[in-house]
Amino acid sequence: MYEIFNKSKFLPRRKELRKSLTPQELKLWFYLKGKNLDVKFRRQHGIGPYIADFYCKEKNLVVEIDGSQHLDAQEYDKERNDYMETLGIKVLRFWNSEIDKNVESVLMKIRDSTHPSALKGTSPSQGRKNSK
Repeated sequence: MYEIFNKSKFLPRRKELRKSLTPQELKLWFYLKGKNLDVKFRRQHGIGPYIADFYCKEKNLVVEIDGSQHLDAQEYDKERNDYMETLGIKVLRFWNSEIDKNVESVLMKIRDSTHPSALKGTSPSQGRKNSK
């Protein structure tokens, strides 16, 4: 069977990346780890030939944090996003500066992607008075 997730040949690279998180990855991981957003995220998770910064299997969601090197890698990032989307995985991308300046906004966008029904406000059954 073909491995898609966490290919064993990329294990050393995934371990290396986990040990050398950028300050922004470390900051975001503080909020994502331990189901702080009510879903489990994995860091440096292999998906096909790529390694995602953060992956939520339950919601088929990848969160990527991009530094200035991504300004010159737009074609690569598009190819990567397209690959993930063929697997039904949504990709959210944030700039390092977004994490540094407004992590709360980033967390809100991630929460909105993992809990879309929370955006709708109350459900039809909420707010109804019990009729007797």
